[in-house]
Amino acid sequence: MGSRSRLIALRSVAVLLPVLAGSGAAALFLQYSSAAGLTVYAYLSAALLALSTAWLAWGAGLSLIGLWPARRATVAAQPIRGKTALLMPVCNEDPAATFARVAAMMEALHDAPARIDFAILSDSSRPEVIAGEAYWFNRLMAETGGEGRLFYRRRSQNTGRKAGNIADFFRRSGGAYDFALILDADSLMEAESILEMIRRMEAEPRLGLLQTLPVVVRAQSIFGRAMQFAAGFYSPVFARGLARLQGAAGPFWGHNAIVRTAAWAGSCGLPELDGPPPFGGHILSHDIVEAALLARAGWIVRLDPDLGGSYEEGPENLIEHAKRDRRWCQGNLQHSRVIGAAGLPGWSRMSLGLGIMAYIAPVFWGGFLISSLLDRANLPPPDYFPDPHQFFPVFPSDETAKAIGLAIGIVGLLIMPKLLIVIEAAMGGRLRQFGRPASVVLSSVLDLALSSVIAPILMAFQTRSVLQVLRGADGGWPANRRGEARLTLMEAFEACHFMVTVGLLGLVASWYWIPALLPWLLPVLGPMILSPVLIAWTSRSAAGSAVFGMPEERALPPILARHDAILARWGQTSGAALGTGAQPGRGTADA
Repeated sequence: MGSRSRLIALRSVAVLLPVLAGSGAAALFLQYSSAAGLTVYAYLSAALLALSTAWLAWGAGLSLIGLWPARRATVAAQPIRGKTALLMPVCNEDPAATFARVAAMMEALHDAPARIDFAILSDSSRPEVIAGEAYWFNRLMAETGGEGRLFYRRRSQNTGRKAGNIADFFRRSGGAYDFALILDADSLMEAESILEMIRRMEAEPRLGLLQTLPVVVRAQSIFGRAMQFAAGFYSPVFARGLARLQGAAGPFWGHNAIVRTAAWAGSCGLPELDGPPPFGGHILSHDIVEAALLARAGWIVRLDPDLGGSYEEGPENLIEHAKRDRRWCQGNLQHSRVIGAAGLPGWSRMSLGLGIMAYIAPVFWGGFLISSLLDRANLPPPDYFPDPHQFFPVFPSDETAKAIGLAIGIVGLLIMPKLLIVIEAAMGGRLRQFGRPASVVLSSVLDLALSSVIAPILMAFQTRSVLQVLRGADGGWPANRRGEARLTLMEAFEACHFMVTVGLLGLVASWYWIPALLPWLLPVLGPMILSPVLIAWTSRSAAGSAVFGMPEERALPPILARHDAILARWGQTSGAALGTGAQPGRGTADA
């Protein structure tokens, strides 16, 4: 069987599994519900459950596909011929931390057998940040002698935001380079990884974009460390599955990726969508669209999960996560205007659809809970709903169906993939990189428990985001608070009081109408009611804890050590001394 035939077969299995899982869940639900008589609400619940289960099954399928190891995509260490630009777009970031990251990579690549230039592309608007950027650029230029190798430019108008910032560079300077390595303001990459990426680009002339799998580092809070551990421990397996499915129409996550400038300049001009935001205007989630445009033009877009030495930072509390997620939600729903564009490869359309599904799936789950409540409360459906028995048969009753459905949904789709990844990590030797086996297993158990508790909170935030976008509210591009982000109970309550209200109303409604269903709803309603406590508690520092340990904490990667040494050498004369109010390593906004 050829590689194309294998890819088609693999994609067919990956699509068929969610369809079968969703259909099976709906059938089991209807079979169980038939004892009380099937209603319109029962069929609506079954349909919503089918969609929610299919989404869970898709994630489980990715993990199964990614379980077996991938062959390392190494290339011969040939001399590098091309010229590369390392691009770091920034917007109101801490200048000291930003330029320290650039300094660390410049220092690591000082003797590299390649021509690599560094460009800080600023969209900053705050006067104190602009002054700080000028100061640190001049200082870095003086320390490195970077004339002709280090560049800084600031736009007075941030048209198109990050995507527009990068596009402006390609219009002005892209012709001078063969490749461009696109980073975020919190990105760091090892010199060896950068050189390996360039060699892989030169070894495959059809390769338009090569994406790495960044590792989240520097997390300090309970929430941040749990997310960091989950990303570091589970994501390589899911990424292998994604890479195998997507083939040459792979993903782009907007940073820590290298692109061929000719391919990018010729393919990735983004349209400004008709109408006002949130569905019109500049495309917010630009990265997946740019990947689709490259694939449409015939370029290979590839994810190589084996590429290490790629790092980024993540949000430190649930509120910062929700703020960033709100922007991604609007951007992904905006893709409904793009998914039908002419000439896009089928799998690129699939990727756009999956991005939309990632945000409407929680709405389906919430709708399932509400419709189930209405069904059990024996409320009459609206008059415009027909009698379902005109179209569907009545299923025989089976009291075991509920237990079977729960087993499939919880064990099969949520717990089993993570358990298999733990086994895979133990057999492959990867587990010991994260610490003692007992500590890693404990971290996995705690991660499962914590993710189960905060899942209803994330569902509530995402559902609100979807509803805001659908009613026409533009969330814009809010600044993110990097680094230390501990929240008080009042700050947490101000951000999530709506879900406390919804949780209490759901509790009262369930108690009044169907108290027998209350034990099944408490795992959802309880975390929503207690969300201020959970959000505030998970924002507390957990630095130094053995739980959620990472390999990068056991042995600090060289590029992170260089960054820390540079900040220590620069001392406290950071952006704070220039009036930015930021501390070294603590930025203020998202690029």
